[in-house]
Order: sequence, then C-alpha cells, then structure tokens
Amino acid sequence: SALPEKKMIFKGLTVNKEEMNKLMLTPLIHYPVPGGAALITFEEAKVAQRIIEVREHTVELSCGEELEELDRCRVRVQAMPVEILLPSALEVRLTQSSRSILVSDLPSLGISKEALLDKLELFFSKTKNGGSEVESREFLDDSGQVVLTFTQDGVAEPLIEKGHVQVLIGKGKYEVKISPCMSGDIAHLQLQPSRCPRTVLLSGIPDVLSEESMRDALEIHFQKASRGGGEVDALAYVPAGRTGVAVFVEDTG
Repeated sequence: SALPEKKMIFKGLTVNKEEMNKLMLTPLIHYPVPGGAALITFEEAKVAQRIIEVREHTVELSCGEELEELDRCRVRVQAMPVEILLPSALEVRLTQSSRSILVSDLPSLGISKEALLDKLELFFSKTKNGGSEVESREFLDDSGQVVLTFTQDGVAEPLIEKGHVQVLIGKGKYEVKISPCMSGDIAHLQLQPSRCPRTVLLSGIPDVLSEESMRDALEIHFQKASRGGGEVDALAYVPAGRTGVAVFVEDTG
C-alpha cells in the first residue's frame, strides 16, 4: 500500500464526572521516505509554501567553497507538499475484563519492574488481601501502571469496588488505585488527507555526496532568504538506494 502507516496512541482524559469516559486521540504518523529524498521542516509555514510554489530548485553543492564557476557542482531537486492521512472520525468498542485489574499510583521504590511485579503478585495472590492466584502480570511502560489478571472470576470486581488498597511492599504500606481493565477495538475509522504546513518533500537528489555533506548542503541552500528559504527546524535525508521512515507528531507550537 502507498498509504503511510498510522500508529495511534489512546490516552484517558478525565476532566469531570460527566466526561470520565472521554478519550483523547493523538496521531503518530509513520511516513515512508524513498531513497534520494529529504524532508525539510521550516519554522514558518509561509516559507514551506514558497518552496513548494517554486517546485524546482537548483542546489549548490560546493558548500560555500571558493571555486571557479566551471568547478561548481549543482543539482536540481523537486519540492512537493507532504500529504498525510489523519483520523476524522473514530468509534471504539470498549470491553471490561472480568478477571483483570489496573493498578496505578504505584510508589517509586527504586527497584526493578520485575521486582515490583513480584511484590504485587505476592500481595494480590493472597485471599486475605481480597485476591487470588495471579495468572499473568504486565507493566505498562507508557503509563507506569500494572495489569494483573487472576485465574478465577469474581476476584477483580470486589477489588475494583474498593477503589484503593493498602499494599504491603517490603516494610512499608502504600496506597494504590484499583481500576477496571478496559480493552478497546476500533469499530469504525474515517481518515481525511491533510497537508503538513511546515514540511516539504525534496525528491530527485542524486547520491553524489556523503550523507552528512548532502544534508548540510540542503540546509545551507534552503535557509537562505535570497532563495526563498528560511530558518530550518529539522531536516532528514535518505540517500538513493535506501529507504527511511519519518515520524510526524502533533504540532503544538
């Protein structure tokens, strides 16, 4: 498929009681970059627009060296807009696990993740603590939370109803939060094309310089106001014969 890969991050966003089930969708777009191309992001959108309107650019590769006119090397590159697909409508079907709990507000004890998981499993596997045999445990790196799954039904719900539990870890007691463990499936997703306002795709770049030298030459050329350029925020170059992937995140600037 010629469409860019779309990786999406779902983050729970609690504003008030009326919006406790609201989800915030943050796109993380993986955009394939072919060989002999570069992505250049300017600090100002109007600069990117100027570069795209000119379309064909002659780039000096001497990097400012004092060379005779006949010795100077120039290449022609084409500037094009970067089109990506963004979600415009999303329907997620949520399902609550009957045997799993989500443990959060975990203390910072300076121990490894495995050691923390061992201590949580030890505590929640005891019936006197309201638990039972633990079938699996998982540490969620993106949130610092833990998912515990029990082997039996009827264990998770009473713990969730408590909301908070005093957990004995080592010689200390710590209050952790117990929440339902929800899994989501995308039932419906609509995408719409969107243009990156500050980023330009440069194509047709020959493999005549080292990767670093070509990157420097492109940045020097396109940051010059006399050539329609401006301040460069980021530049990624992929030499001919190779492929790359650029990651686009939401522009909060």
